[in-house]
Amino acid sequence: MENETISTKKIIINYGVILGILSVLMGVVVYITDGYAEQNWVHTVVGLAIITGVIIYGIKAFKTANRGFLKLGEALKIGVGIALIGGIITVIWTILLMTTIEPGIVDQINEVQREQMLERFPDMPQEQLDQSLEMAKKFTSPYMISAFSLIWSLFIGFIISLVAGLAMQKKQELR
Repeated sequence: MENETISTKKIIINYGVILGILSVLMGVVVYITDGYAEQNWVHTVVGLAIITGVIIYGIKAFKTANRGFLKLGEALKIGVGIALIGGIITVIWTILLMTTIEPGIVDQINEVQREQMLERFPDMPQEQLDQSLEMAKKFTSPYMISAFSLIWSLFIGFIISLVAGLAMQKKQELR
């Protein structure tokens, strides 16, 4: 009974849902402020702060509930699990936003990309500009954006949980 550890599943689900809700709230704020078309570094920093805080807090909650013990593998499992659940909730929001709430948002993103390309490369031939924009359109579909978002969430979740796990790990000594 002394060596029994608590389940990571409950921590992963609880904190994953918290991460998802906070990410959707952030997405709503970005949507309301018309921030989807033009990326702002503040949105990126706030998003990273949210995912970092929730994952670290989730790992710490597991460690506390586990009598102060934490293995690196448990930290990785918890962090990536939280990122996965939060990412899935965010993907659902993104697809809902881009297909139902604001179907024209992809066109807005593409128009901003077009304007930025014209600013950066004013001498670019029209044919080359059209080819570049056509390629960019393939990566701005709701499903491609969602896929990249989920991959990014898992990658960041892995890095954060690796660093947090290395910093917080404490193995239980068997007697």
